[in-house]
Formats: sequence, structure tokens, C-alpha cells
Amino acid sequence: MNFSNLSEFKHGWRVVLSSAIGIGLGMSPLPFYTIGVFAIPLTKQFGWGMDDVMLGLPIFTIAAIIMSPLIGLVADKYGVRKTVLGAVLLFGLTFVAFALNTGSKGLYLALWALLSITGAGTLPMTWTRAVNNWFHKNRGLALGVTLMGTGLFGAAAKLYASYLIENYGWKMAYLGMGALPLLIALPIAFVWFRDIHDKRVAKRAADLKAEFPDLVTTETYGMSLGEAFKDKKFWLLALAFIPISFAIGGPIPNLEKMLSAKGFDFNQAVILASFLGYSVLLGRVIGGYLIDRFWAPLISFILLCAPAISCYLLFQPEVSYSMALIAICILGFAAGVEYDILGFLVSKYFGMKYYSTIYGMLYSFFALGAGFGPYIFSRSFTRTGSYDSILLYAAFAFVLGAIPLLFLGKYRTFGPEPATEGA
Repeated sequence: MNFSNLSEFKHGWRVVLSSAIGIGLGMSPLPFYTIGVFAIPLTKQFGWGMDDVMLGLPIFTIAAIIMSPLIGLVADKYGVRKTVLGAVLLFGLTFVAFALNTGSKGLYLALWALLSITGAGTLPMTWTRAVNNWFHKNRGLALGVTLMGTGLFGAAAKLYASYLIENYGWKMAYLGMGALPLLIALPIAFVWFRDIHDKRVAKRAADLKAEFPDLVTTETYGMSLGEAFKDKKFWLLALAFIPISFAIGGPIPNLEKMLSAKGFDFNQAVILASFLGYSVLLGRVIGGYLIDRFWAPLISFILLCAPAISCYLLFQPEVSYSMALIAICILGFAAGVEYDILGFLVSKYFGMKYYSTIYGMLYSFFALGAGFGPYIFSRSFTRTGSYDSILLYAAFAFVLGAIPLLFLGKYRTFGPEPATEGA
């Protein structure tokens, strides 16, 4: 492997590390990865069905669809640092508030909506704007390392939440989960997370730009949201990520229940499901390395079709431990690629001027699948007593969703002149 120009990391490692921790302890992984762990004690405590618990995610999604473009615009206009610091604080406090639940479904769903509203600023669209501005030659790898936070903390969060629930109860577990962004992500972001325009890092930014002059243009030019709306590439990405996010997002919160339905006990199910996060880490780094060096849409097509194999393995009447492990690892690897590719493609096809706004708008389409997928999966289980039929639909969704990526064409270059198609 030829890791050329890695000196970018000498200048930008602080923003990568603080972003990885901020994303990993933010809205993207924590609620999504842990809802399946909380579902079992909540159903026992309040007599709710799995679909009642998972209904929080569609509510969460609707709020995210509304908030993502708005927060993206705020980040583009007023800066990502202010946006993420406020969001991390409010997100952590809202997570803590779930411990107040006394069995009211209305309160439970309201908290899911509030969690999305307060936490939208912790999504990758804010953090990765700064990462993109600090990196040019190894942008994909930098994004991959940054987004490792979702896999790393997602895997750990499942085990952490399970430990707290078993030893202290689900209320204390919610308090413990809310403490993570407040006590870890917030202070680290306050010290290290600064965009390339921040006056406090002017010397480091000047040294980087002297070494990589291309950053002078890539950081400030690009399409507006209106221009992106008129561009077919925007709609190809939107069309691709709805079924892909459904097929990836649907099984993940249901994994513990899905594995239990195949005969695994709770502890086995939690341990197996935790491997999802570890494989996400590999997907982040390997996927990021590959998209820096090859045409990203083709790499994405190949890697995002692969989880159809996972669906097939989990569909089998009898699933062995090794089969389940392989299926989960393939699914996790693809989950590791999806966020990398979204941020990378937005920067390559639409530029950086309104990066967070355009990312936020595309995330709304992504959230449609990821948010409603878990509920549809759990609803299918409630009605049929099995996840088998919905797994077959997901297998087709992976392949059909990946096809539009092949029509994106060449990357664009942006500068003082209008956007042009580039290699």
C-alpha cells in the first residue's frame, strides 16, 4: 500500500480524533445501536411489544428529516464548532431524560423526537465538514478514520448498556448512556475541534495550505442547495440511499431479537451483535482507503451489494454461530462504508461551500430508510413471528439501491470558475 501524503494527518489529526469521538458518542450510533438492548427490559417492564419500542425510531427519523437540512444550513452559515458544542450538550441531557419514563408511550415517543431535534448537530454532516476542509489527498481515509467512531462506540455501547441494565437496571443505563457525550465528547471537542478557518489554528492551517495548495479552492467553492436540487447526481444519491439505508438500518436494532428467534440466548445474541461494530471499523478504514484510490461509486456498488449474502444466511431455518457471525460482519462492513461514501461523494460532486446543507438534505433521504427500517422489521416479526420474509426484501434492496451509484459519472472540480467535470 502506498500511503502517500499522510503528512495531512500531522496537521489535521486533532479534528479527526475529536470528530471520531463526537460522532461515535452522538445521535448517529448511540440511540440506534442500543435500542435493541433497551427493548427487552422495556417490553418486560411495561408490557409493550417490540413494535411499540421500535416506533421511537420512525418518530426519531421524522424529526431528523426536518432538522438535518436546517442544522446543516446553520453549520454552513455560523460554523460547525458552535453547532456541535451546543448539540452535544443538549443531546446528552435528552438521553438522560429517558430515565424519567414511567410507562407512558407518549412521553417515550416525545423523548425520541426531542433526541433527534437536540442531537441533529452531532450527525456526521457537521463534523465531517471540518474534516473535509483539513484533508485533500487522503480525504476518504480521513473520513473513514473519523467515522470509525460509530463502529467503535456502537459496539461498546451495546455491551455497556447491557452491563448497566443487568447490574443497575434500565433507568441507570439511560443515565450512563447520557453521561458519555457530556463527560467525554464535549470536553474533547471544546479543546480540539476547530475548522480550518478558526483563528486559533491559523498557523497550522497556513502550513497545511502551503504543503497542499489545492485546499485553497476546495474548501470554499461548490454548489448551493438549489443548484444541487437541479442536478441529477443529487437525485441519484437520494434514490440509492433510501433502499440501502433501509436494508442496513432495518436489521441492526433488531439483531438481538432476530438472533434470539434463531435459538441464541440473550448473552450470545448481544456478543454476536457487538461484532457488527468491530466490522464497521474495518469498513470505515478499508473503504476510505479504497475510495481515495479508485472510483468511489464502483467500490461502493461492490461493497453495498455484499450484505445480500448476510440476509440469505440469516434467512436460513437453522443458523449456526459461525453463519451468524459471518452475516453480521458482512453487514457491519457495509454499514462502515455507507457514511464514508456519502460524505466523500458530496464533497466530490457538490463541493464544500454548502457541504453541510447538501449533506443534511441527502441525510434526510438516508434517514427515511434507516429510521423506518427497524420499525418495519419489528412489525414484520410481530405479525409473522419471523424476520425471514423481510430479510428477503432487504437482500433485493441492497442490490437495487447500489445500481444508481454507477451512473454518477466523473468527479467534479470546483474553483473560482463554474463547476467542471474532472477525473
